[in-house]
Amino acid sequence: MSIELHKVDEYIWEIPKTDKMKVPGRIYSSERLMRALKGDESPKQVANVAHLPGIVRYSMAMPDIHYGYGFPIGGVAATDPLKDGVVSPGGVGFDINCGVRLAATNLSYDDVKDRLDELVTLLYHSIPSGVGSSGAIRKLSVGELRELMVKGAQWALERGFGVPEDLEHIEENGRMEGADPDAVSKRAIERGLDQAGTLGSGNHFLEIGVVEEVYNPAVADALGLWKGQVVVWVHSGSRGFGHQVCDDYLQVMQKAVQKYGIDLPDRQLACAPVNSKEGQDYLGAMRCAANYAFANRQVIMDLVRRAWQKAWGLSPSDLGLRLIYDVAHNIAKIEKHIVDGQERVLCIHRKGATRAFPPGHPDVPKAYRKVGQPVLVPGDMGTESYVLVGTQRAMEETFGSTCHGAGRLMSRAQAKRQAKRRDLRAELEKKGVVVRARGWASLAEEMPDAYKDVGVVVEVVHQAELSRRVARIRPIGVVKG
Repeated sequence: MSIELHKVDEYIWEIPKTDKMKVPGRIYSSERLMRALKGDESPKQVANVAHLPGIVRYSMAMPDIHYGYGFPIGGVAATDPLKDGVVSPGGVGFDINCGVRLAATNLSYDDVKDRLDELVTLLYHSIPSGVGSSGAIRKLSVGELRELMVKGAQWALERGFGVPEDLEHIEENGRMEGADPDAVSKRAIERGLDQAGTLGSGNHFLEIGVVEEVYNPAVADALGLWKGQVVVWVHSGSRGFGHQVCDDYLQVMQKAVQKYGIDLPDRQLACAPVNSKEGQDYLGAMRCAANYAFANRQVIMDLVRRAWQKAWGLSPSDLGLRLIYDVAHNIAKIEKHIVDGQERVLCIHRKGATRAFPPGHPDVPKAYRKVGQPVLVPGDMGTESYVLVGTQRAMEETFGSTCHGAGRLMSRAQAKRQAKRRDLRAELEKKGVVVRARGWASLAEEMPDAYKDVGVVVEVVHQAELSRRVARIRPIGVVKG
């Protein structure tokens, strides 16, 4: 199927509704980023997603779009459960609730610059990372893991990881309701017993940054950000546990497609009606994995706090590590949205996309309700990251969604080929970034050249008014698995 793309305005490209597509497709992008998509199959995936039963308004993609499993990374789709709407594991991905949190400190760049190498090395040794790594907490019993699946970040808090105020600054307060441990396979449970509190590998990272530019001082002040401030990013997800949940339910959904007579252009879009047993079982298991990820990031952030305070002899008030926000990137959620003037309860798939609710929305933490939900958009190891806030236009156009990162230009295999004979660590240190990683391969897969320019991606969502820029943050230290 050839894909037609029509430019609607400066930052919107539309795929007309054809054949069995139920809605048009839309890509939020720019001329420059669209040129970078040449040869990429992700626009075709946007069109494929438009075939899903019950899909509402558009199949959408953010400017960090690239090829994924079923849905493109950067894909957003809403389905209506009352109109045969489906839920698709491909619309969430294998790393369920892969997400990012940002914590502020009371320290300035001048406070850390002379001890940066020491700090990054300390965190590298304090935070378990890498493929198959075991957690900083002892291996859980099955009963403990079942409790974690239901409680999420609250489970970690009850075990001394963090402070109660953290929960107010996590999407869903760190706990998705409706988690169903009985819907999780024995194999997924086995994989989840010893990975809580681990960073993982691939694009996951722990990063020390410094606020380099403040675009909106009033909003930055509301979030507790100031120029020259040292901050901490944690990017991780549900590890092997979430991967197994996705894998299990892809098999279930392949059978469901046959059972319910669903016609799809791509078997990777396998799905089931939201209100079917298969759909409800998947959502129950997916919420367990989402809660696992919330707990995971909660533990990691507290490990950072403990290690830093102990090694540098800092009191909690001196360090002041305070959670600004924690957002999910890969998730399906039941939300209320206005469509054609009427409120509807929809299943919102966000795969490599960030929720971006506007000022005044009841799901935005009280501390930020006047300015909107914080949106956290990390770049790559060598480039800046951004803090934005959600907007009313996003609520009206994209079901309260915006971009989640830079978006890949190269596959991991391509990146490793391009990185041969390069000293990536030295290249990054020339940019002022201290890096610690398990090995050359983990650096090569995630080298800056493998990603789009995050500044260009953020410019699109800012100009399209899907989220508003607040601050730019420069990396100064990175820990990779």
